[in-house]
Amino acid sequence: MARSRKKLGEILVGWGVITAEQAEKAAGIAKGSGKRMGDALVEAGFAKEDAVAKALANQFGMEYVDLSANGLANQIDLKLIPEDLVKKYQILPLSKANGRLQLILHDPMDLELLDMLRFRLGVEVDPRLAARSQIRKYLEASAAGTAKTLAPDQSLVTESIDRSVDKSVDRSMDKSIDVTVDDAPIVRLCNRLLTEAVKMRASDIHIEPMADRVRLRYRIDGVCLERDNLPKRMQNSMLSRVKLMSGMNIAEKRMPQDGRIKLPVDDAVIDFRVSACPAYHGESVVCRILRPDSVRIGLVNLGFEPDNLAIFNKIIRRPNGIFLVTGPTGSGKTTTLYSALDVLNRPDKKIITAEDPVEYAFEGINQCQVREGIGLGFPAILRSMLRQAPNIILVGEIRDKEVAEIAIQAALTGHLVFSTLHTNDAPSAITRLIDMGVKPFLVASSIQAVMAQRLIRVLCKECKAVDPSPDPKYLNLTGITAEEAKGKVLKAVGCQNCVNTGYRGRKGIFEMMVMNTTIRELAFKLAPISDIRKAAIHAGMRPLVEDGKIKILNGTTSPDEIARNTQVEMEDKK
Repeated sequence: MARSRKKLGEILVGWGVITAEQAEKAAGIAKGSGKRMGDALVEAGFAKEDAVAKALANQFGMEYVDLSANGLANQIDLKLIPEDLVKKYQILPLSKANGRLQLILHDPMDLELLDMLRFRLGVEVDPRLAARSQIRKYLEASAAGTAKTLAPDQSLVTESIDRSVDKSVDRSMDKSIDVTVDDAPIVRLCNRLLTEAVKMRASDIHIEPMADRVRLRYRIDGVCLERDNLPKRMQNSMLSRVKLMSGMNIAEKRMPQDGRIKLPVDDAVIDFRVSACPAYHGESVVCRILRPDSVRIGLVNLGFEPDNLAIFNKIIRRPNGIFLVTGPTGSGKTTTLYSALDVLNRPDKKIITAEDPVEYAFEGINQCQVREGIGLGFPAILRSMLRQAPNIILVGEIRDKEVAEIAIQAALTGHLVFSTLHTNDAPSAITRLIDMGVKPFLVASSIQAVMAQRLIRVLCKECKAVDPSPDPKYLNLTGITAEEAKGKVLKAVGCQNCVNTGYRGRKGIFEMMVMNTTIRELAFKLAPISDIRKAAIHAGMRPLVEDGKIKILNGTTSPDEIARNTQVEMEDKK
């Protein structure tokens, strides 16, 4: 049986550095503020930072390094790692031999930092622990010229890749030669990149050539975070490898290409949809990560409030009509509709979809891939669908008048049709369809409901804290009074669990407009959006910002996150 690790407070009490009462007070401070125990002890004045660092080293079985000791600073060799890593993470390299790097850091719990260093430098890391203030003093002295100067940006892993990959990439131009050699450094690098992105919950990987570097970014919870910057000399090798993995023509660099990668990660096989687009400094590559379980999270977990969930469940069980979900790209429309299909997918229902592309395979559902190159577009698939006698039809997106009219005819002839539309809010869907050229009476008679949605980041449960003085600007934009905000508005703090963003995971905010007689008449009379919106709100529609307000006050998210995602509402309030 593994021995449990002693708590930091227990160690310091045992050493006589602090009292048990001080340990208890510091624990309370840490819990209430979201800070770590060590930081709370130092800030409260109960212990010095050096003593806390020694106790942390003891707690985690690491070697403690005293940088003030005579001669130790001379052992540091900043040339071993890139300058950006030294400055960003406050780390100091000691030595490197036999593929292992001895490194001084200040946080023994930053496991993601160690994984990143192994990934970027291509070495195993032997960490040592020092007080953060000592590391900072050394770097300040280094910058002032009284210590060793920082090295230019160079990476051990990139150098080894450059030396060994050139021949393999040249050989890869000949398609008859298999260059997927597992030992090749560029292969390991790309595999690590894909695997790490999945484990970090990223939805996209962006490989972006710049004038002097290749920027790597992950989109996590809807926000792009810079992961690394690779030397420009690695650009061709890396892009060629990713294109080869995804089945693209690596010799073609002038035209956009699409491909797919399947890669086992832990216990699942993950699909990556890859897009390469020529840009000024080279091809920009985006790998979209498709997780099989991401569209089966269940309706309750999408973020519906109870009243909207009840309406949603009622709408999707109607025998006919059109249900539209609107919002910009990346707002979760596909996930919402697939969650509905997952509920309706039963042996007594025939479901057919027309998608471009088919991203997720669903057992029991007939999914049709749009192929414009051979004339198999949305209209052709929809006409064929109607001869298949389906109960439910999903159209990936209504893009033009022809698709809209076929979908409407399907709804009027007894089919339940789900589809998406790119509009900012629910009422705009009515005028958007009419602007496409669809007759107003067809729009008014066929649509059952329109739902607009956005995805908002959820505050990290490990570090979120009450905001004692929330920004009045954001409170005003989200319709929250100062009285309502007291003790209820939370803020993002940042910790290891959320990669220091303060957020982990996403949920939806929704605007559900159910068609009634008044709204149908307004649609038929070509009324402006403002009139349709007023009628919908009068009938019970809760705007996006109002749905967001509920999620702020129940501690799900923060006011600035709702304001960021409901910019239309913000403009209306100005």
